[in-house]
Amino acid sequence: MEKAGALLTDPTLFHSVLKTCSSLPVRYGKSIHASLLKQGLDSLTSTGNSIMDFYMKTGSLDSALYVFNSIRSCDSVSWNIMIHGLLSQGASDEGLWRFRQARIFGFEPNVSTLVLAIHACRSLGAMDEGLKMHGYIIRCGFLDITSVQNSLLSMYAGTHMERAKELFDEMPERDVISWSVMIGGYTQTGEAQMALELFLEMTSNTSVEPDGMTVVSVLKACPNIGDNSMGRSVHGVVIYRGLNYDIFVGNSIIDMYSKCNDHESAFKAFTEMPYKNTVSWNSIISGLVRGEKHSEALSLFSSMGSGGFRADEVTLVNLLQTCKYVDTFQCKFIHCIVIRWGYELNELVINSLVDAYAKCNLIELAWKLFNQLRTKDRVSWSTMIAGFNHCGQPDEAIALFEEMIRAQERPNEVTILSLLEACSVSADLKRSKSAHGIAIRRGLTDEVAVGTAILDMYSKCGEIGLSRKAFDQMPEKNIVSWGAMIAACGMNGLAHDALALLPEMKLHGLKPNAVTTLSVLSACSHGGLVEEGLSFFENMVEDHGVEPGLEHYSCMVDMLGRAGKLESAMNLIKKMPETMRDSAGLWGALLSACRSSGNGRVGAGAVSRVLELEPQSSAGYLLASSMYAASGLWADAARMRWLVKARGVKVVAGYSLVHVEDRAWRFVAGDKSHPRAGEIWDVVEQLHDCMKINGRNESESHWETQFAIP
Repeated sequence: MEKAGALLTDPTLFHSVLKTCSSLPVRYGKSIHASLLKQGLDSLTSTGNSIMDFYMKTGSLDSALYVFNSIRSCDSVSWNIMIHGLLSQGASDEGLWRFRQARIFGFEPNVSTLVLAIHACRSLGAMDEGLKMHGYIIRCGFLDITSVQNSLLSMYAGTHMERAKELFDEMPERDVISWSVMIGGYTQTGEAQMALELFLEMTSNTSVEPDGMTVVSVLKACPNIGDNSMGRSVHGVVIYRGLNYDIFVGNSIIDMYSKCNDHESAFKAFTEMPYKNTVSWNSIISGLVRGEKHSEALSLFSSMGSGGFRADEVTLVNLLQTCKYVDTFQCKFIHCIVIRWGYELNELVINSLVDAYAKCNLIELAWKLFNQLRTKDRVSWSTMIAGFNHCGQPDEAIALFEEMIRAQERPNEVTILSLLEACSVSADLKRSKSAHGIAIRRGLTDEVAVGTAILDMYSKCGEIGLSRKAFDQMPEKNIVSWGAMIAACGMNGLAHDALALLPEMKLHGLKPNAVTTLSVLSACSHGGLVEEGLSFFENMVEDHGVEPGLEHYSCMVDMLGRAGKLESAMNLIKKMPETMRDSAGLWGALLSACRSSGNGRVGAGAVSRVLELEPQSSAGYLLASSMYAASGLWADAARMRWLVKARGVKVVAGYSLVHVEDRAWRFVAGDKSHPRAGEIWDVVEQLHDCMKINGRNESESHWETQFAIP
């Protein structure tokens, strides 16, 4: 028409033209807008609304706002287009502000605008604004509309479940969205039982059929009740309703079974899926890794490639977690894949790779990779610091933390925990106090995990007074905090104080768990409180509801052995469940006691069990040789030394740490490679002379030195 020289003069015709333009390149709509401007029709309310709607649908917010401000008289349609457009484009703050402004002018919102306004309140966390919106909806008579009710439910669900439940109960009609929102809300707040009960009510007493979203919410709740029977029932509903063709539902079923430790059912559900995507493979691999089935996870990764699926960053991160349990080659293999597939710049993958190398004790490779990072974030620094800790290099961990601070990277709770662990290992009180000060300045001491790490750090430094002070200053304590304090007392020879903490903990409403009871038994063992330890052990189940595990029995054997009651220790072992008897730690504790008491008869039986269970560990051979030497059985002691060489056992040498000028120096037994080794050995000989070593100690020192490697 324009080419023919004709002009549209009827404003009503422009509405259809502009509506068509919203699906065409934006220049056509702008051309129509220009034509309207020339004719002076743009200020008409109906025409302005059409132009504004066009710009909103094409994402041109500034142009839409310009048109809105140009309209002579805005009506409810104008306000609805403006507010709806802003909210749907993600401009939630401005959209809500315009909504409040429009109410002053008495506009009538449509249902679509109301729903978007409620969702905006939810996304912004503006609950006060949401409550006002709820009141406005009641006054305007919109509350009977199901979509509006569901939006209000969604706003309350997950944060204010009591209000959501009140609204849900008042709803005359509930659709599948209503039920799904409530079930998802209970799942999100950790009220799994309520979510499952609501699902049962939905499927039993209503005509509403669950959809994929309902089922996914219920499946997320199932692992939290610790019983996969409900999960199986939901799985049955999925098959009955034909929802198993929904790939999202199928992935959720795999995840549910995996988190319930039913890996066989998870794998069966995976193989029966009619359609799979990368998330499906990641779900089953992640489940296997979580269940410590590392070989199976790696095998499935190989099948993933042959099945035509390519691993993504989630797959690689899951596989890197298996490396420390399989072999170091696997870590390098995945590193090659990372390079080949172009994930070198992916921060999540590279940080996981640094962590994997460190966990495999390949700290040099982890350090090299860390230094190659173009940009290091908080996670990168924290991962590397934790890696040094894992490999027994606290000095390097502390130095890297100081470098992190110089790089102006702000540490978080995880970083501070790694720093406190490094100070704990180094047992340097000056450094420990400095780390404590950093935690205070960062405002992290009120965190339970940080407070617990601080008290543990001081206890490792031998400062039990500071440890108790840190414990008392914690605003909130959990079972781990109390357990750490009990262990700290036991470690520092305050067995009676450790026992006294137990009733104090109960007064705070906390019940001892397996770790807490083990700390109590360890305190009794090191403090020589045999009768108290026996009484506590015998009443563990009745008084605390804790079934003794292997660690508890091993601790008891150690306690009885230290007290010279080897026969009682043997009787306890005989009373143990048979499944627990095949433990090198258990027999090692008995063997250590036999070495101290010189009881070769009981010790001989312990030696055979220890060497049978851990033939490649040097500890058993060292204990056995020391025991035989103490009893004057030199031939048997020599046989232990011969077995070490014949079996190729790698002997771990003992060492001491001495802090000199803010650095920890390691002195290794038998080490002659130190540049000042001659002076060191002269001092050692002088110390031996001063200690007036008796024959027994000389023999023990002799055999330990023979086994030590430089």
